[in-house]
Amino acid sequence: MDPLPVLYSFRRCPYAIRARLALRYAGIELEHREVVLKDKPPEMLAASPKGTVPVLVLNDGTMRREIIEESLDIMFWALAQADPDGWLNVNVAEANQLIEANDEQFKPWLDRYKYPNRYEGLSDGEAREQCGRFLQELEQRLAQQAYLCAAKPSIADFAIYSFVRQFAFVDIDKFRSGPYVALNRWLDEFLNSPLFESVMQKHVQWRQGNAAVVY
Repeated sequence: MDPLPVLYSFRRCPYAIRARLALRYAGIELEHREVVLKDKPPEMLAASPKGTVPVLVLNDGTMRREIIEESLDIMFWALAQADPDGWLNVNVAEANQLIEANDEQFKPWLDRYKYPNRYEGLSDGEAREQCGRFLQELEQRLAQQAYLCAAKPSIADFAIYSFVRQFAFVDIDKFRSGPYVALNRWLDEFLNSPLFESVMQKHVQWRQGNAAVVY
């Protein structure tokens, strides 16, 4: 039997969350290694010197191995193994465009909204306002259909959920009372799903010699 894939992850990282969602959904059995970002294991850095999570290490039982270092690439790899509910039965170009807007436009402003003390020159409310431009696009989509790109969940929803979750919980009362009626419904469905709950289990920091956490 070939060695299991190894996933280096961090529970709260939205990129790691979306990778875990796809891996769990696709039924990929793997070894989970929980990383503390201030104390990254040398084994992870040897596999992926960029030092960010998630990192998926695929072993073939020989000295050869494949490293997948980007969360979206991990999602597509997992869905190539199994996609029982058809996350990819959607206009993939449209989904990718929306995910790209999330990653390249929304996420930088999300960081500024969540950690304003790390950034100089921000005016009051600027980061939230900039985030709101993307969130309003999502709201408009969800007001017209149940999910971002179709009448059923697709890769776009599962690639973006965790970032909206992060935004919402910076000030959950403001998010709940704001203009995002459809977005709140969509997010709540995700937060209450067994899939999300299953990937948010807490794990102790992995160190070499620890008992393997397999799921």
